[in-house]
Amino acid sequence: MEEVGKIHSKVITNARIATVKDIFIFCCYTGLSYADVKSLSDKQVVIGIDGNRWINSMRKKTGVRISVPILPVAEEILAKYSNQNLPKGLLFPVLSNQKMNAYLKEIADLCGVDKRLTFHLSRHTFATTITLSNGIPIESISKMLGHTNLRTTQIYAKVLDTKISQTCRS
Repeated sequence: MEEVGKIHSKVITNARIATVKDIFIFCCYTGLSYADVKSLSDKQVVIGIDGNRWINSMRKKTGVRISVPILPVAEEILAKYSNQNLPKGLLFPVLSNQKMNAYLKEIADLCGVDKRLTFHLSRHTFATTITLSNGIPIESISKMLGHTNLRTTQIYAKVLDTKISQTCRS
């Protein structure tokens, strides 16, 4: 969470790099994949049963329906890009995955994060740091991530258990 905070709070003056940072953080708080955020449109943002805004979509990779609450940090980023007038109602100006990952390397350096940042890491962060670490049931996380098999999601629980074990022993 400390690293996510470092990245989120870092003021970046280069517009292109700042946009990549924002989209990465948005995905840390929603669990969306690169393909899903690239095609995210205003039609996929709905009011949920709780009266708050949610993302309702179909995962590009699996075709599985996902429903994800838009947490305050993600809401703040959506608001920042709300007047972009992008084609097809798209919400973010997403670059190629290769460019996004290249800029993430630069962002890690700027933020003093000693970790190889890739766009896919945002999904891992959502699964472990944002949800599992905060007591969200693994079945709910699996649904939000659009996994077709709970075993895929259980990998994140193992990663978290390993990290906790290492932290406690050092």
